[in-house]
Amino acid sequence: MMTGNGDTPGLDAIFRRLISATGPITVAHYMAEANAHYYGKREALGATGDFITAPEISQMFGEMVGIWLADQVLRAGKPSPCHYVELGPGRGTLARDALRAMAQFGLSPQVHLIEGSERLRHIQRERVPEARWHDALDSVPREGPLLVVANEFLDALPVRQLVATDQGWRERVVVHNGERFMPVAGARPMDNAVRAELCTSPPGTILETCSAASGYAFEIATRLKAQGGTALFIDYGYTAPQTGSTLQAVRDHQQVDPFADPGECDLSALVDFAQLKQIALAADVDCLGPVAQGDWLMALGIGARAAALAKSDPAQAGALDVALDRLVAPEQMGALFKVIAYRGPGWPQGEGFGG
Repeated sequence: MMTGNGDTPGLDAIFRRLISATGPITVAHYMAEANAHYYGKREALGATGDFITAPEISQMFGEMVGIWLADQVLRAGKPSPCHYVELGPGRGTLARDALRAMAQFGLSPQVHLIEGSERLRHIQRERVPEARWHDALDSVPREGPLLVVANEFLDALPVRQLVATDQGWRERVVVHNGERFMPVAGARPMDNAVRAELCTSPPGTILETCSAASGYAFEIATRLKAQGGTALFIDYGYTAPQTGSTLQAVRDHQQVDPFADPGECDLSALVDFAQLKQIALAADVDCLGPVAQGDWLMALGIGARAAALAKSDPAQAGALDVALDRLVAPEQMGALFKVIAYRGPGWPQGEGFGG
């Protein structure tokens, strides 16, 4: 398989050569390389891309994020400097809308976008020209509170999969059978990596973990503890431990085989929100939620915002109703997507989380 100018091997060929030379690769390796290749070359987001995220559905989503952050900053005493930090900012739509909403309250935090793709940085620069770009969190300033936003970021990080077999637990790896890539149980015993209560699970049981997501969450929590501030994680996921593979692929707004055409579709996996809560506990920061995205947005007033926008532009009332339903309805994004927040010492209880 060739791509680009015709003499550059595609990821399919690279993977096949690698597997032929060194043996199977882990599911985590496969997912990481496939997504890096995908986001580096494809227009993933929007109606002309492969999938649509909440900020691309309506400006109301980003505005609610901005209002929530503004409320936090104002009740914390309006500290300065203050840093808006977004991980995986996509096309910059969420940052643009959130910052515009914050400006209505007289707030203009310094803007830091964590983005590794030069192609996406170029697109983000058009929407958020005042931003500074970083490859990782460690170069974000360590003076002043952080306002961290990670919307549909953690789900794209590579997951490790362990599978129960008749011989014990093994890591799930990817092979090529001459026709296609496929996941199989590897040879290396992994029983010591499995929690005691799962050791006797029946063959075929799959356990997923995401060390990259845990690493980001812990780093953010420790920075909040040291600098103050708050963090919002918004993603699709589950709130209690579960088993089974959640790895999925999307292309042209349709689910496809995640092991077909690596690097040509978006790979993601459900986020373990119970683990995010445990990380906050380990880092000694307060954790709010998780709550359903629909409940959180409605508590913040997205219904009233939709009504106000429809009144100012009646021709858009129908489209606004459709967008609102997609964001908050339980059968759409409202229940599957969750919101969880971390807060640094002394920072206020965030709205929308109850209690």
